[in-house]
Amino acid sequence: MGGRLRKALILCGISSLIFSSLSFAQEGPTAQVKATIDRVLEILRDPALKAPEKEEARRKQLKEAIYARFDFLEMARRSLGRHWRKQNPKERQEFVDLFSDLLEGSYHKKIESYSDEEILYTKEKVDKKFGVVTTKVFGKKGDIEIPIHYKVIRRDGQWKVYDVVIEGVSLVSNYRSQFNRIIQTSSYADLVRKMRVKQEAEALSTASTPER
Repeated sequence: MGGRLRKALILCGISSLIFSSLSFAQEGPTAQVKATIDRVLEILRDPALKAPEKEEARRKQLKEAIYARFDFLEMARRSLGRHWRKQNPKERQEFVDLFSDLLEGSYHKKIESYSDEEILYTKEKVDKKFGVVTTKVFGKKGDIEIPIHYKVIRRDGQWKVYDVVIEGVSLVSNYRSQFNRIIQTSSYADLVRKMRVKQEAEALSTASTPER
């Protein structure tokens, strides 16, 4: 094991002890985000859920864990940007529902690719009701270091994630650029249509996963 990775793992162990004794007691954003990530990784690493025929069960458990921590309304609002104000309450709810499925699937794929690495929680920043939890994902051999920042907002005593920045790329900003481009070149109705098509394709793909 390389010296760099060994040092990271030692720090990870120390930080875990600190979070257990302090952050969890204070219910800070790092503690809550870590609890969700731990649950997601537990699901991904569960041998009983790795078989192809268990895809639906695994996806359901992941969705429950992710939905409990993510503020999809806030994420959807920020992702739609200035176009959010133009939609009525029914259209907004429809967009939130479609966006939730889209983002949950995207985050699922991202975090699944990191399921065997070590995660180090390096920093927590809080400014009133907003916060940022900084993490680093280390590869098995210590040759990969991926920074992931979770932007959070406090809602009813819980810290909810409203954006995830992976290697400097914000999921919300990325979606906002895509959504704005589609609306500008076509229409909001076309954006919703494309999101429905993607949702249906994803559902069909999951349902038709072949058994091995």
